Amino acid sequence: MKLSTIAVAAGAVMVLAACSSGSSYSSANATRAPVSLFATGPIYSACLQSGRKQANRSQCGCVQAVANQSLMADDQRRGAGFFNNPGRAQEVRTSGRSMDERFWLRWKAFGDSATQICR
Repeated sequence: MKLSTIAVAAGAVMVLAACSSGSSYSSANATRAPVSLFATGPIYSACLQSGRKQANRSQCGCVQAVANQSLMADDQRRGAGFFNNPGRAQEVRTSGRSMDERFWLRWKAFGDSATQICR
């Protein structure tokens, strides 16, 4: 497997690794309990079925909640496929088609958001 394929495969599921505790809180009021984001959907299901050590209800629910805030349903279904087929992510990222490029930018922004929110 090429290094670029490995990098894209890792990027396709980066949201799992980034969401290590499943909660976040506002430092404005440190006495408040942490807020857990949770939702179910195609990314949640794919996340749970991915077999990764970090894949649990809390983590996957947080990632899905972020997806609900930042991706349309079609993008969520398309991206959920990357969990089982990271090679497909590489194909989309490098396809050169403008439609794929726009999707990849949305998917990457989603991953960045999930990394920040789901820590």
